[in-house]
This record gives sequence, structure tokens and C-alpha cells, in this order.
Amino acid sequence: MVGIILATHGEFAEGILQSGTMIFGEQENVKAITLMPSEGPEDLKAKMEAAIASFDNQDEVLFLVDLWGGTPFNQANGLYEQHKDKWAIVAGLNLPMLIEAFSSRFTMESAHEIAAAIQVPAKEGVRVKPEELQSEEAVTEQGPEELTAVGDGKIEFVLARVDSRLLHGQVATAWTKSTHPTRIIVVSDAVSKDDLRKKLIEQAAPPGVKANVIPVSKMIEISKDPRFGNTKALLLFENPQDVLRAIEGGVEIEQVNVGSMAHSVGKVVVSKVLSMGQDDVEAFEKLKEKGVKFDVRKVPNDSSANMEDILKKAKAELKAK
Repeated sequence: MVGIILATHGEFAEGILQSGTMIFGEQENVKAITLMPSEGPEDLKAKMEAAIASFDNQDEVLFLVDLWGGTPFNQANGLYEQHKDKWAIVAGLNLPMLIEAFSSRFTMESAHEIAAAIQVPAKEGVRVKPEELQSEEAVTEQGPEELTAVGDGKIEFVLARVDSRLLHGQVATAWTKSTHPTRIIVVSDAVSKDDLRKKLIEQAAPPGVKANVIPVSKMIEISKDPRFGNTKALLLFENPQDVLRAIEGGVEIEQVNVGSMAHSVGKVVVSKVLSMGQDDVEAFEKLKEKGVKFDVRKVPNDSSANMEDILKKAKAELKAK
């Protein structure tokens, strides 16, 4: 896996690494390098060398720095000169760039490939309101209302997954590779109203796959529109209640992958990654009555757990509370 060094003036590198980890999960072979006011170029260079030495693979290293021509860039560039056939540097570090880099590491094996892939998402992450101030050169965002596909017939659902974390590393890599969607659709009323969270999810899509966030009502509408016949969609739901609403509205989902349901007040823990409340159990029971099948596993390589046993345990735990 390509090692990544985030190098910035001050504590920016540590802060953006924390933000990226919150969105995409813990990452191996990633180091934040800071240049503090009391330090000089040689101090920074020593930190970079120590970070590189800690990587599993020191042949492929990507530097993400804040400013072209600044001290972090200059020190990275000095190290890069001896490895320019494999290493790469990208300046202008922002969160969309970092998320794209995290995602790309699972499908790309070279720093050069990742450096090329992260530039467009980094630029698209710079947006302005009011919109009339946006530079004409900026790439316009495609919102869910502009979601289009050429062809006739019905949208194909390659996976419908319940995952309270929605789009994260396991989905962006393992499940995308396994199901080969052309589009990831997060179906959530709450998230569709949260502009920041929606934008971060859209930026977290793996290379070559678009991501959109839409409310349940929009999903019902799209499922009946023949213009989306060539779309292979991976659907992500936060909870089984939204899946049930979608199916009751006419979305033809035959199987639901149950991946992760976070614990909260009123829920009981039924496995390492699943917690359920009474409303969750009732929703799953209604889905079962409608003939929906369940595939209970985090990643494709896992064995599927028995949903009947899980629901039985959840009901017993809830009754005992």
C-alpha cells in the first residue's frame, strides 16, 4: 500500500488527518508531519525520513503538502529527487483530496496513479456561495436531481446495504470491487438535508464511481424512471426503516446486506457490529414478511450470519431490559 505523508505549516496536517480518519476510518502507513515555529527545514526533513522509515512499503510514497514552494514542499522535494520514478508530491492539501487519496490506495498501487487521481476531487471541493461568484473554470457539482443514465428499463440494484456509517472504506473498496456499481446512492432523508455530510460522502466515492445522496421519496421516483435503465446502483441505508419505506413505495429490493448498525440509547448489542432497537427488529420482521432475504456480513469475504438467530437474540435482549 502506498505510504502517505501529510506535511504542513503548523498543526494543519494533524487536524486534517483526524478529520479524514473520522470520515474514512483508521489508516495505516499515513503520517502527519508538522513544521512548528521553533523548527527549521532540517527538523522537518528528519521527521519525514522517520515517517518514511516506518512505512511497510518505502518504494511508493505520496507527499500531500499545503503550499507549493513552502518549506514542507521544499523538504519533500529534496527527498523526492532520489525517487522520482516512484514517489510523487501534490500541493494544495484539502479534505476532498485526502479522502480521495485514502480511497484510491485500495485500488491503485503506485503514488503516481494516486497523485493523478486526486487532483480533480481536490479542485471540485472548492465551492462558493453565492454561486454567481464561482469561477467559470470550476467544475459544477452534479446534484441528485441531475442524476441521469442513458437507456431504458429498470435501474439494477447490485447491492442494498444497511450501514449506519454509510459510505466508508469497506464499502468504497471491498463492496464496490465485489459488485461493480456505476453509482453509489445513499438513501437518507436526514443526510440529504445536511450539505456538509452530503458533500463529504460524494467526495468519498471510489475512482470511476459517482456517489449521490437522496431522500427516500427520490429513490422511489428514480426506481420507476426508465431513463435509469443502464444504472447499476449500490444503495446505502442508515437503518432498516428506510429500506422498508423504499420497498413499500415500489423499490424492488429482493435482498438486503446488513453490515453495521451503531449502538445508541434504547438499542441492544447483538454482535460486534450490530445493535438493534425494537423499531429495528419490527422493520426487519416486516421486510421478512415481504419476502426480502438477508445477507448479514461486513465485507464480501465474511461468512453470512443467520438473521433468524440475530433477531431472536435481539428480541430476547430487549425483553430482558
